[in-house]
Amino acid sequence: MEVLLYILAGATVGLAVGLTGVGGGSLMTPLLLLFGFPPHIAIGTDLIYASITKASGVSLHHKRRTINWRLVGLLGAGSLPAAGLTVLLLNYYFKDSSEYSHLLTSSLGFMLIMTAVVLLARSRLALDSSHPSVIQQFITRHIATITLVMGALLGALVTLSSVGAGAIGTALLMVLYPKLTGVKVVGTDLAHAVPLTFIAGVGHIWLGNVDFGLLASLLVGSLPAIYIGSRLGARLPEKVMHPVLASTLFALGVKYAFF
Repeated sequence: MEVLLYILAGATVGLAVGLTGVGGGSLMTPLLLLFGFPPHIAIGTDLIYASITKASGVSLHHKRRTINWRLVGLLGAGSLPAAGLTVLLLNYYFKDSSEYSHLLTSSLGFMLIMTAVVLLARSRLALDSSHPSVIQQFITRHIATITLVMGALLGALVTLSSVGAGAIGTALLMVLYPKLTGVKVVGTDLAHAVPLTFIAGVGHIWLGNVDFGLLASLLVGSLPAIYIGSRLGARLPEKVMHPVLASTLFALGVKYAFF
């Protein structure tokens, strides 16, 4: 019966991802915690789950030439080493997973709140490039360094929480590169999210934080549901779906960050 429950959970999250376009991490990890899985197992398993479910999207965007590989490289130059370093710190600084569980749940709460804010403010994130402010001019002059640093920060937080590779990564690209078209923002973010979640997930496998039986059940349910949800999502108004989802994520974020 538990396997059927996990397949249903995967289908539910997959459907929500297809409907809203929001990464599964912000939905799957809280759901696994509600099922009673410890934070390190929920986060580690979800990272591998995310890398697998996002991979097909990268192939599609590559064929459509909607990925800026230079930006993927810049973000990855910061995020991938940061993910590996975070895993090493968890392994060598703490004796076992029980000692860093609080850090994981606090990071999860913070990233859920950030994801909710991004969903609500997405349309206002892109900066006006026609009349650049002093801050925008500074960003333009140091854009490569800022992108690398932001990638490193994202890499550490995604490794700790499994959340943010999608929504937060998208927000960073929209703010730093306002001239990038919407479809290229999505494609570039997705192409960066797959290696980031994979490297972070492999690190959690090394730490012993991945339940492979659970992972298989989630994938069985989610892969077909994502396809169905993406078909249905085109018919549902974004202005209705995103506020509902954002409110849910914000409430969960507050719970895990402060309680």
